[in-house]
Amino acid sequence: MVVSAACEAPDRPPVLAPGLPAAAVDFLEPDRIRSFRLDQGVVYREIRSGPNPWVVHLLEVDLSRCDLGFQVEGSSEDEGRVPVTTLARRTGPGLVAAVNGDFFTPEDLPLGVEASGGAIRGRSTRPVFAWRPGNGPWIGSLEWDGDSIRVGNWAFPVEEPDARTEILGGYPTLLRAGGWVGDLQQADRPAFSTQRHPRTALGFDPGSARAWLVVVDGRGSSSEGMTLPELADLLRALGAREALNLDGGGSSVMVIRGETVNRPSDPQGERAVVNALVVRRDAAYCQPVQR
Repeated sequence: MVVSAACEAPDRPPVLAPGLPAAAVDFLEPDRIRSFRLDQGVVYREIRSGPNPWVVHLLEVDLSRCDLGFQVEGSSEDEGRVPVTTLARRTGPGLVAAVNGDFFTPEDLPLGVEASGGAIRGRSTRPVFAWRPGNGPWIGSLEWDGDSIRVGNWAFPVEEPDARTEILGGYPTLLRAGGWVGDLQQADRPAFSTQRHPRTALGFDPGSARAWLVVVDGRGSSSEGMTLPELADLLRALGAREALNLDGGGSSVMVIRGETVNRPSDPQGERAVVNALVVRRDAAYCQPVQR
């Protein structure tokens, strides 16, 4: 599914951050909500659940604002793994927030396809999140036709990649058209799916033009993490219709304006990873890609 962005950035004064949807309040049963407007069209919330051992970090992004968009920032082959705070700061002016990205191999390569700024690495049919100005976001499996990639309603040759298309891998797809995708790996990978772990995920709703980046702290006394079914249900309660799970465990981190706001589960703190998904503000996003 695709969300089309407007072509002019609206000029409107700041307003108080809206509350959580009723379904999300019912699901989380929060004891405390810390909320602030991070930027025009972006709201951050830290939610501590009462009856459940959850600390949840939510970033809500207004996709109707054409000057808000996504960028995939990856490490180089020479670097291997890099903390998300470092990757996020490289995006330069316009940085709003970032979360960790795809799972990765022992050789420090993403398991799925990664594309940003005209550079592509990986060849896989694993699910991806894709976005480009005026055309996206989209979640689904890549289609390969020889040396060409099809993502949603657009395609491009690998030898001449679209420099404005951003692609990030993840696994598994959590929601499609508002419903679970299969059993969310409960039968095939119960330790991964049905046990509570730190989690990172993203979702969006084409109808309301809203996207959510979610990080759930885990493996601590105040927050155990979530199962994949719990994570999918949280995103659905927020209003997401399409959603994708990203790398979790010690990799789960949310960075706001270059600083970590969650509590990573590794004893040493933030874990180095191979890529990150960054939310940026850029007036150039208001110029859609020519088809």
